[in-house]
Amino acid sequence: MIPRTVTFGDLLVIVLAGIGGPLLAFGGRLFVPVIIGEILAGVLVGKTGLGAVHPASATVAFLGSIGFAMLMLTAGMHLPLRDRRVAASLRRGALLAAIVGVLAVPAGLLAASLAGTSHAAIYAVVLASGSAAVLLPAFEETGAAGPDALVVMAQIAIADVVTIVSVPIVLQPGRTTHALLGGALVALAVVVLFGCARLLSGHEWVEQIRKRSKQRHWALDLRFSLLVLFFLAWLAQESGTSVLIAGFGAGVTVALIGGPKRLSTQIRGVADGFFVPLYFVVLGAQLDLDGLFAHPSMLALTAALAVLNVAIHLVAATLGRVSLGAGLAASAQLGVPAAVASLGLAEGVLSGEVATAIVASSLVSLAVCTLGVERLLAGEGHSAQTFARRRRQTHQA
Repeated sequence: MIPRTVTFGDLLVIVLAGIGGPLLAFGGRLFVPVIIGEILAGVLVGKTGLGAVHPASATVAFLGSIGFAMLMLTAGMHLPLRDRRVAASLRRGALLAAIVGVLAVPAGLLAASLAGTSHAAIYAVVLASGSAAVLLPAFEETGAAGPDALVVMAQIAIADVVTIVSVPIVLQPGRTTHALLGGALVALAVVVLFGCARLLSGHEWVEQIRKRSKQRHWALDLRFSLLVLFFLAWLAQESGTSVLIAGFGAGVTVALIGGPKRLSTQIRGVADGFFVPLYFVVLGAQLDLDGLFAHPSMLALTAALAVLNVAIHLVAATLGRVSLGAGLAASAQLGVPAAVASLGLAEGVLSGEVATAIVASSLVSLAVCTLGVERLLAGEGHSAQTFARRRRQTHQA
């Protein structure tokens, strides 16, 4: 039975489960994304496991929606829009993203055929997606910054934008016009907000306020960023489009403006400290592993999405003349599969088994990405010992 209200005990369970991510990622030489532990912990405390977290609760669902919006905010913020090195690699990155996008269409059809489902377009978008929110922190932490890494950054930035915009359309193709109009309205609001921010930036009184905010710890940059996020989310909700577009648009706005380093730290504190882990725990709690293993076709779908994802990215890397390590690193998927799963479940478009298969395949992609980052490091001359020493220094700091 689903409780009508959420207690602090429920939040205690969710936060405790969220700690599973950092525990799994702690130590070692490999970069392990924390969301793997968060989703697995959600599975443990959710419908597949103990049943201690009830994702259908209105309060839990709303908190999860905030976490989803903040996940998209951080994904947009991670786009290297102001990095001139990435801009120089944009042409090759666009070529790789285009190759992956083209190959994703027949791959999506093949996955749908193997699973006996009718979601080929959804699978194609998932396969064409990337994850700047995973890959860019991985590159930052490991120090990967060679030519292939820069090309992959550009590729992922383009893939993120295109596939995130496509998610509402492929989930409800009958409402394509409505979704496009709502998305256009949110995009227009982003442009207006960005223009206002550029007009205000540099004024002496604005700088004085920001300086006073820093001195007095008012966190005004954070407050205004959250104001933009929630305004865009409200606009998206009222116009009938996805909060996904709103969160991503807010993140892109912050990335284009370029705030102080403390803003990124503050947003990470709010997002990565509570709301995003809550979202992934709740997502894990929604997954139906029992149903996945009870249906061989769903296991086939998981395997097909995982294998096809790696295959098309390796083919793109070969055709685009970058290293296979770059292709493996680019196969990381996070935001789009999570969005497809959560939105598909909420809208009744996907069954629990299909959503679980999509998320499970994305977890495999994160493991593959880890191997790709390792190969890129080796290709750039970074030793495993150097990386391990850097991680120890990071932990000690």
